[in-house]
Amino acid sequence: MPTGEQPASGALALLRTNPEFRRLTTARVVSFVGDSLSLVALMLHVAATTGQALAVAALLLVGDFGPALLSPISGAFSDRFDRRHVMVVCELVQAALLVAIAVALPPLPLLLVLVGLRAWAGQVFQPASRASIPALVRGRDLESANSTLGFGANAAEAIGPLLAAAMVPLLGVRGVLLVDAASFLVSALLLVRLPALPPTSEPDGSPAPRLLAQAREGLGYIWSVRSVRIIALGFFAVVAANGIDDVALLVLATETFGAGESAVGLLLAAVGIGLLIGYALLTWAGTRLPMVALLVSGFAVSSVGNLLTGLAWAVAAAFTVQLLRGIGIAAMDVASNTLLQRLVPDRMLGRVFGNLYGAIGVAAGISYIGGGLLLDATSAPTTFLVAGAAGTLAAIAVAVTLPRAVRAEW
Repeated sequence: MPTGEQPASGALALLRTNPEFRRLTTARVVSFVGDSLSLVALMLHVAATTGQALAVAALLLVGDFGPALLSPISGAFSDRFDRRHVMVVCELVQAALLVAIAVALPPLPLLLVLVGLRAWAGQVFQPASRASIPALVRGRDLESANSTLGFGANAAEAIGPLLAAAMVPLLGVRGVLLVDAASFLVSALLLVRLPALPPTSEPDGSPAPRLLAQAREGLGYIWSVRSVRIIALGFFAVVAANGIDDVALLVLATETFGAGESAVGLLLAAVGIGLLIGYALLTWAGTRLPMVALLVSGFAVSSVGNLLTGLAWAVAAAFTVQLLRGIGIAAMDVASNTLLQRLVPDRMLGRVFGNLYGAIGVAAGISYIGGGLLLDATSAPTTFLVAGAAGTLAAIAVAVTLPRAVRAEW
């Protein structure tokens, strides 16, 4: 270590000594808890008022897949305007939309529109928050910052449904939605205290192009920079291969193992537990892990975990490999965010993150459709074997191509 250079901070030290990062992390945890609350409440409301599983599926689809299609524009906002302002406005918009939903509880078509708008505001927020981290923490602390945010977000998503189970009987659907709206207001109050995060000027000093031109430039940048292209395509391929796992786990538990609903819940919880363990381990490991190797390992572990699930002979075996798979997903998240924050110039970072998250959403949609057809035509073990094998091939391709690309460009 060069003389006078301070070591990287651990998660607790980073939160204790960096008030700006602490505010951002707290804001994300608060709004993630609220999101989980409102999702459960809306699913219960739609199921009770329509009685149709298709309606609940549509609710989930507009919340995930729809905003992903607008990701080039979502990311462009983060590079065009002050990122602090973008984040605050997004939280206020989401709060207002949730109040409108809570007051009206509109018919399903209008409800889907409002939920889609709220999800798009969240899609704009996400790249702005990730692109802001390099301005809030030292370069050596990026790994700790990303793993801390990941741990907080996933812990919040795990706690949210439990809180919803307790709050819906007491407050009703409207009350829970208003609590979520309040969580976005609290988040906005925290974020407004961040320092200004203005956009980086163009390299030649010229005015920024129009929004759509910036969106096109962001897409072109990902394709033109080899290391970034490999990370994005690798992430897309791994998610497209493995995204069907939640549905396949349900079928595996009930049909293949002949187990009950408790086994379904146990298997679905395994990845979440693994994620929390993975983020906790990564906050401790910090800069001791090379990020390229961590990314490739994450791709491989998350994929091989599904492949081994296809060979599992009992619920306990499937639970174990799915837990390990969760650790791999945490590694994918931390490594990809840290690599992009180091490889991509600040003026492009929001667009790169926006397009990456959008591509992941599209990949998940592809996996739901293709994996669902495979699941119907074969069986849950076969689906896991095919998905895991495809994801493993993608991990191997990234392992062969990414290290050389990063060495050439870093």
